[in-house]
Amino acid sequence: MIRAISMTVFLLVLGWMTPAAAITLKIASIAPEGTVWMKDMRAGAAEIKERTEGRVQLKFYGGGVMGTDRQVLLKMRTGQLHGSVFTPSSLTNIYNDIQLYTLPLVFNDLEEVDYVRQKMDVDLIKGMEEAGMVSFGLAGGGFALIMSNKPVTTLADLKGQKVWIPDGDPVLAETMKSLGLAPVPLPLTDVLTGLQTGLLDIVATPPVGAVVLQWHTKVKYVTDFPVLYTIGYMVIEKRYFDRLQPADQAVVREVLGRVYADFNVQNRADNVKAKTALVSSGLEFVKPADGEIAKWRADIEKTNRDLARQGMYSEEMLDKMLEYIQEYRTGARQARAQ
Repeated sequence: MIRAISMTVFLLVLGWMTPAAAITLKIASIAPEGTVWMKDMRAGAAEIKERTEGRVQLKFYGGGVMGTDRQVLLKMRTGQLHGSVFTPSSLTNIYNDIQLYTLPLVFNDLEEVDYVRQKMDVDLIKGMEEAGMVSFGLAGGGFALIMSNKPVTTLADLKGQKVWIPDGDPVLAETMKSLGLAPVPLPLTDVLTGLQTGLLDIVATPPVGAVVLQWHTKVKYVTDFPVLYTIGYMVIEKRYFDRLQPADQAVVREVLGRVYADFNVQNRADNVKAKTALVSSGLEFVKPADGEIAKWRADIEKTNRDLARQGMYSEEMLDKMLEYIQEYRTGARQARAQ
């Protein structure tokens, strides 16, 4: 009896002295290896490992080696991966309101974006977590610009052209149809090949994306007009994140939240530099013809509303975003009038 009690005490003490088993979270990313994004995420992972005394380790797979978004989500479902870096269209079947910021022609400039994000980011991040995906912040990617091999200054210039949209993006697919266009859906990993082979004629991406992914080497013109705002974010599936001790969860949230806040700032500066690089590489910048923007906006605003009514995203959240935009514009007009 005494021997049994002694053994029990020994095992308890051993349990107190032995650190909890390490949990390795495997995370995919489309960002190419060697980029600042991969370096900074791995630096964050090193800090997390140190501060959790090795209980939490993050392993990143860059360069799209884990496949398309659909393949990554399948691997997350089966436990081969635990998270990924995504763009909004990737999670439309899980939390469709995450695509609100990226609706075409919603924002005119980054000041409007900043005003709305200060008020709505927390709602979207909370919504993702309630849908089973823990996010650590949204990193703005800047405004996507139309890039092509022929000048695009009118809607007619897009007719008959092979226009890329992200694979699995029903909102952009419907938007293209409303404009009388036939989009070509492809995963990000296939876009460069699509441009090289003639499968694609036109893409829309922020300058930094075009440079990092080398798309700018296969186009000649840039339409200098903010078509849509872009964001990226990392998520870890909640059922995996919940396996971490509460204190370790707090460390992961803090560190990755800081990494993504830094990305949000740095991406803006990088886009300015990338735009200069596009000019230096010989791309010609053109502007939409007079009156064209008003035509595009009329069609797209109607489509945005119709898609909300069809349940593509919440009409309540759409209205909330549009009200904040109008609130900012009214305040800006009043400030200019003073």
